[in-house]
Amino acid sequence: MSRGLGMAKKSEFLASPVLVPLQGRRGQERVRRAVKGPVAAIREDILIKANSYTSLPEKAVRFKVRALVTVRNKHREDLKETIVKQLDALTDVIGRNVVLQLISTEVDPKSKEPKRSREAALRDWSKKSNMKAERVHYTAEFTVDSDFGVPGAITVSNKHQREFFLETITIDGFACGPVHFPCNSWVQSRKDHPSERIFFSNKWNPHCEEIGKKLLATIRLYLDSPVIGRVSLSVSRNLIMDGAGAVSVFLPFSPVENEDTKELWQTNFLQHDDQPAVFTERDPCRTQSVKRKELRNLRGDGEGVRKMSDRIYDFDVYNDLGNPDKGNQPDDLNMYPYDLYDEPCLIPRVPDTKAESRVEKPTPLFEESKQLTFSNGRLRAVLHTLIPAIKASISADNQDFSSFSDIDVLYKEGLLLKVGLQDEIWKNLPLLKAVSKMQESGEGQLKYDTPKILSRDKLAWLRDDEFAREAVSGINPVSIERLRVFPPKSNLDPEIYGPLESALKEEHILGHLNGLSVSQALEENKLFMIDYHDIYLPFLDRINALDGRKAYATRTLFFLTPLGTLKPIAIELSLPPAGPNSRSKRVVTPPVDATGSWIWQLAKAHVCSNDASVHQLVHHWLRTHASLEPFILAAHRQLSAMHPVFKLLDPHMRYTLEINALARQNLINGDGVIESCFTPGQYSMEISAAAYKNFWRFDKESLHADLIRRGMAVPDPSQPHGLKLLLEDYPYAQDGLLIWSAIDSWVRTYVEHYYPNSSTVCNDRELQAWYSEAINVGHFDLRDADWWPKLATSDDLVWILTVLIWLASAQHAALNFGQYSFGGYVPNRPALMRRLIPEENDPEYANFLADPQKYFLLALPNVLQGTKLMAVIETLSTHSPDEEYIGERQQPSIWTGDAEMIEAFYDFSAEIREIEKEINRRNADPGLKHRCGAGVLPYELLAPTSGPGVTCRGVPNSVTI
Repeated sequence: MSRGLGMAKKSEFLASPVLVPLQGRRGQERVRRAVKGPVAAIREDILIKANSYTSLPEKAVRFKVRALVTVRNKHREDLKETIVKQLDALTDVIGRNVVLQLISTEVDPKSKEPKRSREAALRDWSKKSNMKAERVHYTAEFTVDSDFGVPGAITVSNKHQREFFLETITIDGFACGPVHFPCNSWVQSRKDHPSERIFFSNKWNPHCEEIGKKLLATIRLYLDSPVIGRVSLSVSRNLIMDGAGAVSVFLPFSPVENEDTKELWQTNFLQHDDQPAVFTERDPCRTQSVKRKELRNLRGDGEGVRKMSDRIYDFDVYNDLGNPDKGNQPDDLNMYPYDLYDEPCLIPRVPDTKAESRVEKPTPLFEESKQLTFSNGRLRAVLHTLIPAIKASISADNQDFSSFSDIDVLYKEGLLLKVGLQDEIWKNLPLLKAVSKMQESGEGQLKYDTPKILSRDKLAWLRDDEFAREAVSGINPVSIERLRVFPPKSNLDPEIYGPLESALKEEHILGHLNGLSVSQALEENKLFMIDYHDIYLPFLDRINALDGRKAYATRTLFFLTPLGTLKPIAIELSLPPAGPNSRSKRVVTPPVDATGSWIWQLAKAHVCSNDASVHQLVHHWLRTHASLEPFILAAHRQLSAMHPVFKLLDPHMRYTLEINALARQNLINGDGVIESCFTPGQYSMEISAAAYKNFWRFDKESLHADLIRRGMAVPDPSQPHGLKLLLEDYPYAQDGLLIWSAIDSWVRTYVEHYYPNSSTVCNDRELQAWYSEAINVGHFDLRDADWWPKLATSDDLVWILTVLIWLASAQHAALNFGQYSFGGYVPNRPALMRRLIPEENDPEYANFLADPQKYFLLALPNVLQGTKLMAVIETLSTHSPDEEYIGERQQPSIWTGDAEMIEAFYDFSAEIREIEKEINRRNADPGLKHRCGAGVLPYELLAPTSGPGVTCRGVPNSVTI
């Protein structure tokens, strides 16, 4: 009977197949062990016809299903919100309510569109409007026909006046069991957002399993025979549902090996030249049209003026660093060779048609707990900078730190407003009266928290060992490199920048090499360097022409001692040559007298200033925030919410677009925090842009590639992570490799589950569109670079996704959450320097000798600059209570409908917990002196978890601040 059916219906199996080449794949475990033959899949229309031989249509009957809807309440409401909430409760009774509608995976034969249920309103909204619980549960009831199918999507229409935060929807009553819809989104009022919101179920393709079962049944009909015998196929072992929307079956043998079945198989499965063809059902989910519509809405049409309520993700060039209305627009808007992207609303300005007014605040910007944390931080920042601003406006004498005790008082009392003889007059002014009351209340709003760098040793910042230690376990551990050539060489053009030979000579460092020659130290990998020469030198003339800004292009050499610790042995300070006989380079070495000690401290301060700017502009902003944004925008535009790659990346994209929008408004904008508080001033973003053009490469952004590029490690297959660290006590790299490996293992398990071979990667149109748009539109200026990784195999996809998750989580955490702990004490890490180091023939040299402490303090940022930066980096270093850390995610048991991937994620979470224990063990190991010792801060920036606040630890899933 099986053979007869196959021969009788031969022509139907010839209808429009999609040929997909089969390729081998690595690591396939679930069904791969028994697989030696081909992969086969059949279009669903064929399966339906085949299935019709064994079943007759039944008359549809109606039944009820129930929706459980979870809404998160706001913790705080202002008077307006309270009034609107009460109005919504009243109007809900008369029909202005929240309405849901189910969308099936089955098609309506009349409309040719997915079936839709009747609308159902949430019940008891008015009764529960005053509940104080964090989460409120509502219900709705649908009546559907028995042939409705499985819900693949659900729409939500909010007819109330105000938005609400929708966490989850669960539908009970279908034969398939509960259907979950993770939402985690604000649902705006229809007056602001007329279109209905669409949410998809946690199964990327809820129709696939049903298709697969039919496919297996059909293949059995063709393969069961006296020759082969009964074929044992099952959904769990043989069915593969991949990320391309294809359903495939892995067979435990090749039917063409048997001559009795070869003709039958070739006829019905279009096999030619012993190469099996695969019939692919491309996205059999009947919500395909709904998915496409949602993606079109999210992409927008690029026309008109955007409203705050628009849910549109679009690319545009950020070319308005200045404000033309205030006269500070850059002369050349195209001077920056890289673009910064966001979700802009573009409104032409009248004074300057080249510039734009931008509305970049998605509404609402954050979830409530995050918004409260951010608002409190901004309030503290305002209060912290208010008094310095007032004092600076009153008298020029209030602008500088006059002693180190002036800095210490910031953490004990805060900045007190003392204005001298006219105190009583000033205190009668309304603003100053309010400030005085805050000072007298003693609530601590005007005090700064003590940075961790001072918590164990107040004088640690003076020590050379701490200066070196922070190069590998501080807030910027990614600039240090192994010195491979001495003296170091520049890659700049001597025709433009003059002679570029280093001033470093062997005699500068021989006395600090523990008896080794320079060549021996190089050969034994004992010399390391932080080199900012080529980054800074092209900008120094313009920077040093700015009022109150002075900088060198620095190189710092370190020697690896027998104890395994680093010590600084020389600092090269370079300026652009002023003439053929000018001394534009200077080398400072560890001191042997009092004068040398202060010069050495000034040199280290200039290195720290260089380091602070490169850290913030290149490693932090460019390599995490900015470079990730095109991939996130493209994901929202090209990957549907039900796509497996979107589900994987979703927790690693949280808040990044919002925080980048705020950074463009307050941090990197003209006259913003970066320009005000960092040495490069208005040239800051030009330095960042130059680094993007000349240095940034996506293929070097993996941890392994970065360590090898900097010479800090060499490939070694015998080592646990395939690398040998040439500086063994390198906390960032040691801990980072643990987290990288855990991410890589988790991503590989996930990718190989959905993409078992190259065909599934190449034929996934959404996936390819995402990667292509991220490169060709998002990274437009570098789109033609030959180093972009290809996306053609499962291994390619594993590497790309691992890099993105690493950058968003661990890399960003290592570069961000220690900013206040190390930079909150200005002398330890001055972001701005105002004076060069005086030479003996300089007029200032006498003042330096007379009072070196005063000269040192005058070289640091003034009170307003220093406290402003302290206030901002305190906010940037703060974890909010709703932080999601690596190994965690919202609704961990229902974020996907794939039980195998849920289990794999829990394994990943368990591995992260073990990593945290290992980091704690390392921080207690006295043999690791870069992270353990008297007065030494443990390295916790890559410890996965943290409490809220400024903790100098914790790895959130995404760039959240």
